[in-house]
Amino acid sequence: MSITAAMVKDLRERTGVGMMDCKKALAECDGDEEKAIAWLREKGLSKAAKKAGRATSEGLVTVIVAADGKSAAMSELKCETDFVSKNEEFTALAEGLATLALEKKTDKVEDLPAEASDLTGLIGKIGENMQVGRLAYVAFSGEGAIGTYVHSTKKLGVLVELSGQVSPEVAKDVAMQIAAANPLCVSPDQIPAETLAQEKEIYLNQAKEEGKPAQIAEKIVEGRIRKFYQEVCLREQLFIKDDKKTIKDLLGKNAEIVRFFRFAIGA
Repeated sequence: MSITAAMVKDLRERTGVGMMDCKKALAECDGDEEKAIAWLREKGLSKAAKKAGRATSEGLVTVIVAADGKSAAMSELKCETDFVSKNEEFTALAEGLATLALEKKTDKVEDLPAEASDLTGLIGKIGENMQVGRLAYVAFSGEGAIGTYVHSTKKLGVLVELSGQVSPEVAKDVAMQIAAANPLCVSPDQIPAETLAQEKEIYLNQAKEEGKPAQIAEKIVEGRIRKFYQEVCLREQLFIKDDKKTIKDLLGKNAEIVRFFRFAIGA
């Protein structure tokens, strides 16, 4: 019997099981949906649907860099416990997701083959809820570099794309800076207007409560905004290895930060 996409869709909606397993179940049961449901239960796959609502606060962040060093991808694969995050099959799946993102040049889960992000079989086998989280992809042409950092726990990872004259060592330092200092953006012009307005209002109210005159209060706000930039803007941050210089100083005049991604499990 021919198994149609509509049949697979209906079975998936009823069971919460992945498309490939639903198709296989229908094929094994000659298209009989009720028998296919029983078949999935016998295989333990339908258990996955019951686990889908459980919290996934653990997992792995994985980074894969292309052989030529000009592109890289990062994946976030989430699970319920740290024990499962160390499982070999889970680790292999996390690496596979990052590799596929690199091959497909994408940061969208929906661009991956359906079976790549279908975790049903592994959920049924291991007995925990799992979810594909975020993907990131960066690449450069001409002059530039890619900085990467993955913490030893594999719970935190960074990708940063730089353009211009920048060494791999500096790119690595910038990635480590992002991991440690968790910037909001690259430069002040990227701060959302509403965020900046809110900060200014807070600082102005603080100055007023301190009894400062209007003119003095405005100067205090300006100083505190500069401090805010230094905290949240990557280029303005003090370098973690040398607090006598900023990241802007580290890069010099011939390099720029294009974009960055920071994935932290549970955040």
